[in-house]
Amino acid sequence: MSEVEGQVRDEQLDPEREARRLQALAQVRQYPDPVLRMRANEIEETDDSLTDLAERMGRLMQEARGVGLAAPQVGILRRFLVYQSADEAPVQALVNPVIVESSDVTEIGPEGCLSLGAASVVVDVERPDSVVVEARTPVGEDIRIEAEGLEARVLQHEIDHLDGVLILDKTTPEQRREALGKLRPQPLLGTLEV
Repeated sequence: MSEVEGQVRDEQLDPEREARRLQALAQVRQYPDPVLRMRANEIEETDDSLTDLAERMGRLMQEARGVGLAAPQVGILRRFLVYQSADEAPVQALVNPVIVESSDVTEIGPEGCLSLGAASVVVDVERPDSVVVEARTPVGEDIRIEAEGLEARVLQHEIDHLDGVLILDKTTPEQRREALGKLRPQPLLGTLEV
């Protein structure tokens, strides 16, 4: 999930930081890459490779100015994600996360996505305001997260990625059409000199 204006990391970027952000975004699969629509596979065993993957994905997420990143967004079809719901919070890595409870109370809020980052698409998405997620850490420890607000939204967004679901699927038809218009390649118009 990308930053949403006014919610997280809202300072202006200097030209060097913006260049690093764009370089990081270039490493994230962009819509309509077919891997973004595939369901990720369960991870059977945890090992050092997951710790390394967590570190690599966490750095990439932070450089891209995101608050979450799922493994399919970097071309890895495994049920693995990293997220950081606040600047001062540590990057969390989750293996095989599952939403086991969600509130009946929902909230509509703006969401962006690093896989829609080149077009800077932000749409409104309705989600439960709190969730309970069960997962494992990269070293195999069971973890249970009771999340609300932005953290709950980020977790739901990233778990959607593990199922091949994008924010385009969860917004209104009008916002979906507008977003797809931004994502569609634009023809080059002009005169052709012979």
